[in-house]
Amino acid sequence: MTAEPAGSPQQPNAGKQPDVDEGTTRIAERLDPRILARLKGLRVRAHRIVEGYVAGLHRSPFRGFSIEFAEHREYVPGDDLRYVDWKVYGRTDKYYVKQYEDETNLVCYLLLDVSESMRYQGPGAPLSKFEYAQCLAAALGYLVVMQRDAVGLATFDNQLRQWLRPAGNPAHHQQLMSIMESTRPVAKTAMDQTLHAIAERLTKRSLVYIFSDCLDDPDALLRGLKHFRHRRHEVTLLQILDPYELEFPFRGTTLFRGLEQFPDLVADPSSLRAAYLEELQHFLRVVRSGTVELGMAYRLLRTDQPFDRALTTILHH
Repeated sequence: MTAEPAGSPQQPNAGKQPDVDEGTTRIAERLDPRILARLKGLRVRAHRIVEGYVAGLHRSPFRGFSIEFAEHREYVPGDDLRYVDWKVYGRTDKYYVKQYEDETNLVCYLLLDVSESMRYQGPGAPLSKFEYAQCLAAALGYLVVMQRDAVGLATFDNQLRQWLRPAGNPAHHQQLMSIMESTRPVAKTAMDQTLHAIAERLTKRSLVYIFSDCLDDPDALLRGLKHFRHRRHEVTLLQILDPYELEFPFRGTTLFRGLEQFPDLVADPSSLRAAYLEELQHFLRVVRSGTVELGMAYRLLRTDQPFDRALTTILHH
């Protein structure tokens, strides 16, 4: 639901720029959503985010994919000497080779909510929820490709809209961004059935990042997430909300424009604020606790949050 004053506009202060050291000002500017909002095109924004984020790191959070050790077997002529376990040789004076469960690269799937509610952009907000999610997904996808792993994409609302199989080359990442750039959020949300449909397609155990405002029945959302747990994927749910949705700072009689087939509503926000915030906090607790109980990671992101902080939050776990 979008909102605008029915009378004269009254917009709260958008906030101050974050304090940064002089030496990191250029990097911080690249990662500030207000600065990036002035740049045209997802490709340019994603490039600036990744460039600034990597330049600002003291050490990379990426290690590459560590394949899972299974057992030793005796060395036979022709085996790769890189896999000889020299510690075992030192103890036994015999050559043994390490064997692994899987020698393929890590696979990461980006699941992007393209329902109409993601269009919301509060007064003074630099980016809509959808634009913010696009930038984060594009940047995360690029970081995965940089470490020579594979990334795939699914866009969804009340059904699966676009499906891009995972690959790990720069041309594939360009295709991923082209899909996101051409997508327009217009339909209703139905996370239960769409998450089930996506989980059915993931045949290999993978990393899964879900970018969504989660504005749906939380029980339906959690039912969809259970399918991923059943298939043993490692899931991170990134709930992206606008500061105005979280704080409800509207003043004066306000016209709330309906999204996802909800009707418009004229109301006095002061009479709604307490009940709205109480209901919102209950909703967020249900989503967060339900996700964690499923053994998945949960992060709440605001669209005014700098991208370096958001990326660090995503990658930290």
